[in-house]
Amino acid sequence: MRRTSLRLTCAWAALLVIYLSPIAPAQVFPPKTGVAGVQHAIDELPKDATIAVKGDPDWIAMTADSVWVTSSHVNHVIRIDPKTNQAVQVVMVSEPCSGLAVGFGSLWVPSCGDKTIVRLNQETGALQATIAAGPADDEGGIITGAGSVWMVTSDKGELTRIDSGTNKVIARITIPAGSFNPLFAEGSVWVSSNAGNLVVRVDPATNTVVSTTPVGPMPRFLTYGEGSVWVLNQGDGTVSRVDAKTGKLVATIAVGIPGHGGEIAFGGGSAWATEMDFPLSRIDATTNKVVAQWHGKGGDSVRYGFGSVWLTDLRGEKIWRINSAIP
Repeated sequence: MRRTSLRLTCAWAALLVIYLSPIAPAQVFPPKTGVAGVQHAIDELPKDATIAVKGDPDWIAMTADSVWVTSSHVNHVIRIDPKTNQAVQVVMVSEPCSGLAVGFGSLWVPSCGDKTIVRLNQETGALQATIAAGPADDEGGIITGAGSVWMVTSDKGELTRIDSGTNKVIARITIPAGSFNPLFAEGSVWVSSNAGNLVVRVDPATNTVVSTTPVGPMPRFLTYGEGSVWVLNQGDGTVSRVDAKTGKLVATIAVGIPGHGGEIAFGGGSAWATEMDFPLSRIDATTNKVVAQWHGKGGDSVRYGFGSVWLTDLRGEKIWRINSAIP
C-alpha cells in the first residue's frame, strides 16, 4: 500500500516550512536490491488481463464472485467481475483507505475522509451501515473473524472490536503503540507492531494480548497460509514466517524490497510480496526462498483469488490479473 500523498501549492509548502520547523528527518531505507539470480523485467510477466482503474488502485478484497479494489483519490470502490475481467460497479466512499475486509455478507471499507467504517452489501454494493470508528493509519488494515470486525483506531495502541450483528463497538483492546495491521488466523487476531518490531497475538475469547513475537524491522502487512503468518518487514525488505499455532518465528526470508507501502498475500503454495520498483516477488512456502521476482514499474497491492494473482499498478491506474502457474 502507498502512504497518502499530501498535495500542496508552493505557497502552502513554504508556510509549512516556516511554521513547522524543525522538520523530523524522513525515514531512510536501505536500497531495494531484490534477490540475485531470480529477477525478471516486469514486461516479461505474463498477464491474463489488464483492467483500467481510475485514480490510485490500491486495496483489494475477494468475495465469492467479485474482486473489489479501492481508489482513494477519486473516492470510490470498484467491483470487478472475474468471469469477464471487467469493472461492473462503482460505489462512492470518501477516501477509502486502510484495507478492505469481507465477512457477514458485507464489504467493510475504512474511510479516511469521514473517519468511519462503511459497511456495504457484498453482492449489491448497497450501504448497510456507517460506523463511527476511524482508522489509525491509512496504511493500516481491517479484518473479520470471531463474529466481529477488527481495526486499529489509535496509533497509541487501540484495537477496536465491532460486533457484526449490531455494528457497535464491543471492546477496545490495548496493544503496543505503533501497531496498525491486523490479520485473523487460527482463531486469533495477529497485529504487526511497526514501531515495536513485533507481531502481537490477541485472544478473541478474552480480548487480551496473549503473546508477542519479535520479527524484522518495521513489520507492516500480513497474510496467512500453510499454517503460518507471513509478515512483510518494511525496514529491511525481509519476510518473517511465524508459526500460527505456537507463535514462534520459523524463518526470516531475504526479499530485498525495503520501503514504505507494499503488501503481501498467500495462494497457490506461495507468498506473494509487492513493493514499488519490485512489483512482485514469489516465495515458495516449501523452501522459504524467493523463486521468482519481477522489477520495474507497477505494484503496491496484491491478492490471490480465482486461481490468479491480482496486482495493482497504482501509478499506472490499472490492475493486472496473473496466472499463478507462472514460473
